[in-house]
Amino acid sequence: MRILSGIQPSGTLHIGNYFGMIKKMVESQDDGELFAFIASYHALTSLKDSEALKSNIFEAAVNFLSLGLDPNKSTFWSQSDVPEVLELYWLLSNHTSMGLLERAHSYKDKVAKGILANHGLFSYPVLMAADILLYDSDIVPVGKDQVQHVEITRDIANTFNVTYNKEILKLPVAKVDEVVATVLGTDGAKMSKSYGNTIDLFAAPKKLKKQVMGIVTDSTPLEEPKDYTNCNVYNLCKLFMNEDELRVLRDKYATPNMGYGHFKLDLLEAITKYFEPFQEKKDFYTQNPDIVKDILSDGAKKARIIAKAKLEILREIVGLKI
Repeated sequence: MRILSGIQPSGTLHIGNYFGMIKKMVESQDDGELFAFIASYHALTSLKDSEALKSNIFEAAVNFLSLGLDPNKSTFWSQSDVPEVLELYWLLSNHTSMGLLERAHSYKDKVAKGILANHGLFSYPVLMAADILLYDSDIVPVGKDQVQHVEITRDIANTFNVTYNKEILKLPVAKVDEVVATVLGTDGAKMSKSYGNTIDLFAAPKKLKKQVMGIVTDSTPLEEPKDYTNCNVYNLCKLFMNEDELRVLRDKYATPNMGYGHFKLDLLEAITKYFEPFQEKKDFYTQNPDIVKDILSDGAKKARIIAKAKLEILREIVGLKI
């Protein structure tokens, strides 16, 4: 079973990214053959600063390698290092109706948020379809907001197959983890950079402490017991503590003269301890950029073997080879 996952090079990651997507992607390396790429072409729809994009691609590679992506167990590359995806993108564009793209929620949502409408943004689902179909992907793990893109991919693949009367493009299946709870931010709303309520991965100790100590809590007086059930601090602690540790924490909530500041320090310690091994790996990769580049290069070579073979078949089918 081949699992495909695209990673946006969007800069700083937060713990919502980690528990919502990254952790599960890393765990999927044991469920099948994982193909994971940094979506560098896709990033061009919103980022027009070349130096920032280069930095983001490198940072994304470092972050995912540090958090457990194993190049010996998966194929990991930067999308732009496998240009065959753009040729498939063009082939698929000729089998994609305007109406299909006009119904894409993501395009309408981004334009509504003020992102300048252009062809790249409009045809984004076709490039995503090329990403998926080029590697004969079986499973595509996505959030609920991305399910439509996988459905569009299936529609495009089906149209192509019917046109040429060949089952050459495999129809992928979207995998949505329904049990994933939304990771709440420091203000109790969904954690998001756009809300400014994140706790960042790999933040410097001083910044991390400021973010944790800034978690919004109620105004229960210090001398009174605290309610943990709806507390932002406790809900975040559940991500990092085992049941024995949480039991100790609940006892502290019930103890007079224990304040939210104490609980926040417990959370800070738990976060630091949890990510300490990852931080050591991040320091290593950051200090050895050539190793990171070699990993991406090796991954691209592996991916291109599959991509070229697939395109040879498709070129023959559509009549480009004479």
